Amino acid sequence: MITLLFCPVCEKAQPRILRGITHGTGPESQWDYLIVLVMAAITVLTLIYSVKWLIRPGEPEGQGHIKYLIVNNDADVQ
Repeated sequence: MITLLFCPVCEKAQPRILRGITHGTGPESQWDYLIVLVMAAITVLTLIYSVKWLIRPGEPEGQGHIKYLIVNNDADVQ
C-alpha cells in the first residue's frame, strides 16, 4: 500500500478525525461539518431516487398519458 505524506503543519491543523486524509486548513467551525453532512444526504437521496425512477418510472399505461399527445401529433403530421 502506498503511504501518502502530508506536511506536518497541515497535519497539526486538522482535527483528529481528518488527519492524514485532507491537506490544508481544517474546518473553521461546527457549521462546516453540518454543511458537509447535509450536502452528503442530498447527494445520497438524489442517487437513490435517480436509480429508483430509472428502474421503475411509475408512468401509467394507457393513451391518456401526456407523452402520447406528442407521439400522436407526430404521426398525424405526415
